[in-house]
Amino acid sequence: MIGIALAGTAVLAPAVACSSSGGGASPAAQGAEPVPSASASPAPPPEHPFTGQPVAGRRPVLAVKIENTSSGKPQLGLRSADLVYIEQVEGGLTRLMAVFSSKFPAKIGPVRSARISDLHLLPMFGKPALAYSGVQSKMVPLVQRASLFDVSDSAAPGAYFRQSGRVAPYNLFADTKKLLAKAPKASKADDIGFTFGDAPAGGTPKKSFNVKYPAARFTFTWSADQKRWLVTQDGKKDMAAEGGQLGAPTIVVQYAKTTRSEFHDFTGSYTPLIHTTGTGKAVVLRDGKAYKAEWSRSSEKVGTMFTTEGGEPMTFSRGQVWIVLAAPKPVQP
Repeated sequence: MIGIALAGTAVLAPAVACSSSGGGASPAAQGAEPVPSASASPAPPPEHPFTGQPVAGRRPVLAVKIENTSSGKPQLGLRSADLVYIEQVEGGLTRLMAVFSSKFPAKIGPVRSARISDLHLLPMFGKPALAYSGVQSKMVPLVQRASLFDVSDSAAPGAYFRQSGRVAPYNLFADTKKLLAKAPKASKADDIGFTFGDAPAGGTPKKSFNVKYPAARFTFTWSADQKRWLVTQDGKKDMAAEGGQLGAPTIVVQYAKTTRSEFHDFTGSYTPLIHTTGTGKAVVLRDGKAYKAEWSRSSEKVGTMFTTEGGEPMTFSRGQVWIVLAAPKPVQP
């Protein structure tokens, strides 16, 4: 702009010398082009409600039940998840529910059976697609009435395949594109109560944090280089099939009442029911610190709000979030 203004002055200089006008604006001033004002900055792209990261638009929600014992590891596709829930199941073990929306891996697995606690979590996502492999027979009517699109291996068999090199039942994987094709009306991602942003004041510096279940133990270790909490289960690094250790910028340990449900497996071991409505305590891990927090969820149709001890919104780091659903004390119903 400076170059343009100088050039214009040089061209108009002779006209100024020949002018005999007195007061008022000079011909040079009258003929000068107005200096354009700085254009307004473009609005930043909207943030994804599950990760706080910018996205071009909202996409459907796909939840997938994933094996979480050594027999089914390494898992494939978890690195692409927006959210990863750890849930207690029979025998004090755990299973995962991975939630995808901002991006989808080509394949995901091993896919395993659903549990009653899933049906209480999923309504916060509207009516998402749920990929799983079987449920207890008494749960079938509940699944049929639940707020979800069933894309299980029974409802969408063409979306599943057996992965070579793995042993059944830990070799069932799914094609996510085919899963979504079977649920074209699945709800798109929407607010589930999370807040993203700079870390709040306070917090306790932590190098690692442990969560115990009756038959599983997790350690989340802060990596300053990767700016993530890396996951270790039962003393072994939790590695992804794609390579690298699983982990996330934010780990939410949500302490929730865990009781015996009406369902049990063929050995007579009862299925835990995780109560994810109401209120409770939580610990949020981010940026190498642990923050005491509280959670509340007034009904199954709304998301879970996390607040600091002072009642302010508890902000998460942007990126993948793991929600560890744990009893205040390890309990095996």
